[in-house]
Amino acid sequence: MDPVSELERGACELAATFGPAGFDFVLLQSGRSSGGMFASGEFRKGDRRLELHFRWSLGLVVYHVGGDSLAHDDFVRAMQSTEDIQGTPEYPGFSDDPQAAFRGLRADLERFGRVFISGTADEFRALKRWVNAHPKPTGFGALAR
Repeated sequence: MDPVSELERGACELAATFGPAGFDFVLLQSGRSSGGMFASGEFRKGDRRLELHFRWSLGLVVYHVGGDSLAHDDFVRAMQSTEDIQGTPEYPGFSDDPQAAFRGLRADLERFGRVFISGTADEFRALKRWVNAHPKPTGFGALAR
């Protein structure tokens, strides 16, 4: 499997959501590391970036607006709580198909992505404050949920 090709194919899937909003995809890095071959890229528009990393499948997904950043799971948790959006996120999911993660991320962007895609920087900062005030449970606390 070629991570660059898989990332570019996945970017085409996401471009259906990002392209009309004025975002462009940029391939940033590729190569070999201790974990094997990898590729990374971003969708960019002004001071907004969606950071994507691919090794064996889509891994790290991070939203950036200006100097503020949120991992995908934190972004979705904040949107569910502050915007009262129902439903279970589809990314990351589990599949042998490396493109399934991109389809899941696209579905999540269509459901939860408004603040990142077209909202204001203040709205994104409010999500960041919510995440900081409501950290994910860890350890035994996470098991009780």
